[in-house]
Amino acid sequence: MDRKIGEDIWKAEGEVHKRTSADSTRLRQKNKMEVDTLDYITGDVLSMECKDGKWRPVVFLSKSLNETERNYKIHDKEMLAVIRGLEN
Repeated sequence: MDRKIGEDIWKAEGEVHKRTSADSTRLRQKNKMEVDTLDYITGDVLSMECKDGKWRPVVFLSKSLNETERNYKIHDKEMLAVIRGLEN
């Protein structure tokens, strides 16, 4: 193998390692998902605990319920909101 190609591969592997390490650090931060359900809509908020100890929203999700879902009991609507939040 050409020395230049070997060096490029080594640099690329180092870059992948740095990015992967940074991503895994973010994954170790505390996250929480809050859901709410009304008669016609479900809503989710994914929040992350920051270094200052405050929770900050990262992602919002809201979706309307179809005609069948509107007839669900409230605990089933809440579970639907949790499932939608985990799927997205």
